[in-house]
Amino acid sequence: MERICLSETLEVSRIVQGLMRLTSWGFTKYDFLHHIEKLLDFGITTFDNADIYGDYTCEARLGEVLSIKPGLRKEIQIITKCGIKILSDKFPERRIKHYDTSKEHLISSVNHSLQNLKTDYLDLLLIHHADPFMDPIAVSEAFHYLYKSGKVLNFGVANFKPSNFNLLQKFFKLPLVTNQIKLSPLNLTHFTDGTVELCQEYEIPPMAASPLAGGAIFSSSSEKAINLCQKLEDIAKRYGINSLDTICYSFLTTHPSHIIPIVGTANINRIGNAVKALDLKLSNEEWFEIYSTVIEDDVD
Repeated sequence: MERICLSETLEVSRIVQGLMRLTSWGFTKYDFLHHIEKLLDFGITTFDNADIYGDYTCEARLGEVLSIKPGLRKEIQIITKCGIKILSDKFPERRIKHYDTSKEHLISSVNHSLQNLKTDYLDLLLIHHADPFMDPIAVSEAFHYLYKSGKVLNFGVANFKPSNFNLLQKFFKLPLVTNQIKLSPLNLTHFTDGTVELCQEYEIPPMAASPLAGGAIFSSSSEKAINLCQKLEDIAKRYGINSLDTICYSFLTTHPSHIIPIVGTANINRIGNAVKALDLKLSNEEWFEIYSTVIEDDVD
């Protein structure tokens, strides 16, 4: 499988396995180990997690697998995120979901993640969401501490608009290596608000969360979704492809910004559809057929 270089210390698989829904998959720890081994056969070696996933349980589920097979850690890349505090029975003192990107919280979150994941380093840490109360100097100080201690090798962000990204990058002396954003053929906002262009300006590949719009591409009754599905079917027929998933993923991977899709399913066939997209490069015209189905853009 194609690999994307994010830094001198990090290469990721072009397709990433997302673990947000891990607790709903019904896996035992041995089932999960077997699943990871099948992903490695595909060439998928990168796993996206977050401290809050599964009500603060998904990191520990991956850690259980690494406890069973410690040598697996050298074969995979672990991404995790922090900076959001959700309402949870585990934290009864919280009154509202909110963001916390304080130096103390970021360092504490990483320490907990390392403990849960049964590892002594993270390949990539992301601030999970833009924080309107963010102190970029405090975040930078936390990042530098975590980097110098060897606990985190690379840093990035998620759900940051260009202004948020530029603010943090101004104070953080190491390069932020990615911005994980919601991006799909149905959700093209970041193609029009400057976010994707900013990634290209900094030469950092964006990661696409919800590349199938959480399934809304196929389940929504909206006019845009219905028209999009018809267009995807038309293009799939040209290539003799049965899976519309593959066309969706190809729409993302064909783009010159080197988008890295995060696949959030445990269904191996669906994952295979994403992998097949790497061998399918849409033409410029086909890409705009999909794009203009959702966004009306006058081309002068």
